[in-house]
Amino acid sequence: MVFTGIIQEKARLTKVENLGDFSQIEIEPSSEFIKGIKIGASVSIDGVCLTVTSVNGKSLTFDIIVETLNVTTLSTLKVSDLVNLERSARLGDEIGGHIISGHVSGIVAISEINKMANNHIIFLEANGELIKYIFPKGYVSLNGISLTVGEVKRGENIFSVYLIPETLRITTMEDKKIGDMINLEIETQTKNMVDLITEMKADK
Repeated sequence: MVFTGIIQEKARLTKVENLGDFSQIEIEPSSEFIKGIKIGASVSIDGVCLTVTSVNGKSLTFDIIVETLNVTTLSTLKVSDLVNLERSARLGDEIGGHIISGHVSGIVAISEINKMANNHIIFLEANGELIKYIFPKGYVSLNGISLTVGEVKRGENIFSVYLIPETLRITTMEDKKIGDMINLEIETQTKNMVDLITEMKADK
């Protein structure tokens, strides 16, 4: 399954249950979002591809395995938290962002936020393994949102993204604070190209 990085809505968690080696969460999206959805459907929750395990009236339930909990921010979710939602793309859907798999590459932290009249700039700190795949004008997915990279300070492991008012309205990003952790997915073609060049250099 793939996603486009265009968030359809945000929804509140109504249940979070930790069950040892996995967790179960329940969300209550809009009636429009849930319309026609069935058990087994794929949904991106804050950029993580999860499978619907139960449809109960207005609610959807998802199981989260330990590996996903270890590599994403989903382990920190609490009841009443808001999350970004996107249903998997269907054949013929417009790709308004870029192709996203829902397999998180790593977690980054918000290091600075600059708010201006028509721009909302967020600076994020990534580790060295992730920053090598991030380039100015390239694409990244942050909590499931397809965004264009602004500035990259490679020596400091910092990069920035610009958020327009519509993105702030439809997603959870407006409420994020310095220190908050965000799911990052690297754009696949960029990662493959960097890895290929690295391998070629190593072979010389």
